[in-house]
Amino acid sequence: MTGHVAVRRFPTLTVSTPRAHIRPLVAADVAAVRDVFADKLTRRWLPLPAQGSIDPHAWCTEMAQERRDSGNGDHYGVVRREDDRVVGCLWTKRTDWGCRVTEVSYAMAPDARGYGLTAEAVDAVAIALILEHGFQRVELRVAPGNTASRRVAEKAGFTYEGLLRNAGVAQGGRVDLELWSFVAADLR
Repeated sequence: MTGHVAVRRFPTLTVSTPRAHIRPLVAADVAAVRDVFADKLTRRWLPLPAQGSIDPHAWCTEMAQERRDSGNGDHYGVVRREDDRVVGCLWTKRTDWGCRVTEVSYAMAPDARGYGLTAEAVDAVAIALILEHGFQRVELRVAPGNTASRRVAEKAGFTYEGLLRNAGVAQGGRVDLELWSFVAADLR
C-alpha cells in the first residue's frame, strides 16, 4: 500500500554520558519519579490541569510500555553516575515514523538542576536517536516563560525555529510554545 507507514515499536535506547546514564524507566524508579514530578517548579511547566498529577507507577510501567509498543515514544530515567540515583526523566512523544521525527521533553529533580546535566542528557538522546536509530529531526517545545528550559535547548545544540501560538497547556491553561529542533545536519 502506498502512502502508509507501518507502526513501529519505539527503539530501545540506552545512552551514557560522562555524568549520567539514560535508560528506560522501570518499576523500581517509582519513588524517584514521584519526587521529580512532585516538585512545584517542575509542575508549573507540565501540561497538566491545575490540580492534575502523574501516577509515577503507571509512568514507569504501563504508560511507558504503551508508548513504546505504539511507536509513539518512550520514558527514560536520567541516572546520575556519582550516586547512581534517578534524578530526572526524559520522554519522547509525537513520533512521526514517515518523517523520522520525534519530540523530547524532560523534568529534573531540584538538586540536579543548574549543573548542565539536563542539556547533557537531552543532547545525548537526540544524537543517539539520529545516529543509531535513523531519526532526521528531534524537537523540543518550550513555554516562553520557562527560561531554564530555553537554556537547556540552547546548550543541547537545538535551534530556535519560532513560536507556536496557543499550542500547549501549562499551569492549567493555554500557552504559546517555542519550537526548537536538532536535525541530522547539525551533526556535520
